Amino acid sequence: MSRLPDSLLDDCRCDPAAPFAQDPARDFGLDKQTAKLALAELRPWLNQQQRMLWANRRNALLLILQGTDCSGKDGVIRRVISSFDPQGLRIHSFQKPDACEQRHDFLWRYQRRLPGLGLLGVFNRSYYEGLISDPLDGLCSAAELPARQQATQAFEAQLLSQSIQPLKCFLQLSQDEQKHRLQERLEQPHKRWKLHSSDLQSYREFDLRQQRWAEQLTASHSDAAPWYVIPADHRWLRDWLVASLLARELERLQLNWPNTPPPFSLEDLQRP
Repeated sequence: MSRLPDSLLDDCRCDPAAPFAQDPARDFGLDKQTAKLALAELRPWLNQQQRMLWANRRNALLLILQGTDCSGKDGVIRRVISSFDPQGLRIHSFQKPDACEQRHDFLWRYQRRLPGLGLLGVFNRSYYEGLISDPLDGLCSAAELPARQQATQAFEAQLLSQSIQPLKCFLQLSQDEQKHRLQERLEQPHKRWKLHSSDLQSYREFDLRQQRWAEQLTASHSDAAPWYVIPADHRWLRDWLVASLLARELERLQLNWPNTPPPFSLEDLQRP
């Protein structure tokens, strides 16, 4: 297996005192070709572990991908997750709440999409959007945020009590790189479909959103459910880091194929 070492993964563990202090363009002295080969070697092992997770059905993992627009949440899903066994995989992307979702509590749409035991769930954006995007989009007031913060903490504690382990990754992108990727989408027709009018507002509010996310990462980081701040200016490194963190979580589960008695014997099979 070719995952990155613990020392490097732990370097991405959120520092609650300064979540975004490190350079999103750092590369740890690694290179693109090495990363792509390592990810290709790691993927079959991840696939087998995910199948064993599904076969045992004792635990669940929830990979949370947060980040600014263009930070690569879809790219991680496409290059790291998409080859997994779909029987044991649940991927959900959360955009601005629609009319139906707004009629419910803000956590309702996340609660109903949690992975059951044996599943690997992936949230492209997560319940933390209710504390960051919702107030910016006018869906809740500042006065509601303390109660929402408490509800979110209780929700995450509930995940752990249900044997659902969240793996929280914030894809940290520099504003210069975000601008570059938006320019790519404007200039390349096959990428233009990804653009939304809100992307321009998000770019213009970069500093404000970074500040609010930094406050949220500080408030919601814990030993039981830590945040990892992934340098995302290099797509190849971002993917290898997330894959390696996922591999480490699967290692901790010490998975094997279940040793359950078969429902019938070879002799039964031979009988007419």
